[in-house]
Amino acid sequence: MNPINHQDDRAEPERNYRVLSLFSGCGGLDLGIEGGFSYLKRFYHRNPFKIVWANDISESATATQALNFEDLEIVTGDIACVLADGANLPAADLVIGGFPCQDFSLAGKRRGVDSARGRLFMDMSTVLRLVRPQAFLAENVKGILSWNDGMAIRWIINEFTEAGYRVDYRLFKMANYGVPQTRERVIIIGVRQDLELPIYWPLPTHVARSHGGLPTWRTIYDAIDDIKEDRIQRELPNFHYSLTKLKPGAQGNSVTNARLPGPTISAEHHGNIDFHYELPRRLSVREAARIQTFPDSFEFLWSMTDAYRQIGNAVPPVFAWHLAQSLQKMLSCGRKR
Repeated sequence: MNPINHQDDRAEPERNYRVLSLFSGCGGLDLGIEGGFSYLKRFYHRNPFKIVWANDISESATATQALNFEDLEIVTGDIACVLADGANLPAADLVIGGFPCQDFSLAGKRRGVDSARGRLFMDMSTVLRLVRPQAFLAENVKGILSWNDGMAIRWIINEFTEAGYRVDYRLFKMANYGVPQTRERVIIIGVRQDLELPIYWPLPTHVARSHGGLPTWRTIYDAIDDIKEDRIQRELPNFHYSLTKLKPGAQGNSVTNARLPGPTISAEHHGNIDFHYELPRRLSVREAARIQTFPDSFEFLWSMTDAYRQIGNAVPPVFAWHLAQSLQKMLSCGRKR
C-alpha cells in the first residue's frame, strides 16, 4: 500500500516546521499534525509540519508507521536505550509524543510515577534538553490529573519547567472535535522560556446538543454504518473482528448505541472490544479505526491483536489536526525575548 498522500485543489503549504515524534505508536498524532488525509468525506488539509524522526518501542507499530508515512526516519526501541546509545537526534522546531499512559489510566492499576513506564515523561524531558525545540506537545490519559491527589501532573509539569519550558495543560473531550468517541485526554503544551510564544488551544467544533450553530457530536452510526456490510469492509484493509464471546462485566463487553459517540477505543481491549450496535459481532479493526478517525487508506500491520492495540494507543488524527491549527498559530507569532 502506498503512503498516504491525498491531494487537494489548494497548494500545499511549505513544510516550515520540523517535528520529532516520541512514543509515536502507529502515527495517529503524527498524521493529524501533518494533515493531508480524508475522513468521513472531509479533507483535512496539509499543515506546515513535517515529521522528520519518530521512535516507538513496538515493532508492529513502527512497521505500520513505515508503511503509511514517506520520507521518515523511524527508530524502533526503548527511547531510554536509544538515547543511551547516543542517537543523533535531528534538529526540530517541535517535539510531540504521547508518553505511555496505562499506568495512570483510571481503568488500569494506577501505578503512575511509581512505575518505570510511568516515568517515561522524563525521557521526553531529556530529548527537550538535547534538541531545544521551540515548543512541545504531550498527550496522556485523564488519570494523570487525579493520581495521588494531583502529584503526577505536578511532577510532570515541574520536570518540563526545569527543562526550560513554560507549560500549560487542558483536558479535552474528543467528541467536541468531531471524533465519534467518548475518549478524554490531557494535552500538555510547553514553549521555550526564551521565546515570546503564546499558548493557544483549539475551540470545540462540535457540541453535545445543538447550540450556537455548531454541529452535534458525531455518533458511532455516523462513523461506521456505511461499512457495516461484509462485502464493503472486504474492499478495505483490516477487515477482521474478534470472535470472543460476550463476557458480562468484563472490559469492553457491551453493545454500542448507534445514537451516541462510540466508546473509548482502548489498547487494553484486544479481543474484548465492544459489540456492534446492530450486528451480532464485535467491532472490527476497520470500524475501530473509523471511530479513532483514521482514514480508510491507513493500514495496520501484523496481527488483528496488534492492530486493535495500535488503534487504541493512538491519538485520533482528526483531534490532532485541530491541535496542529493551534500549534501553527502559536509558532508563527513567536520571537526571542
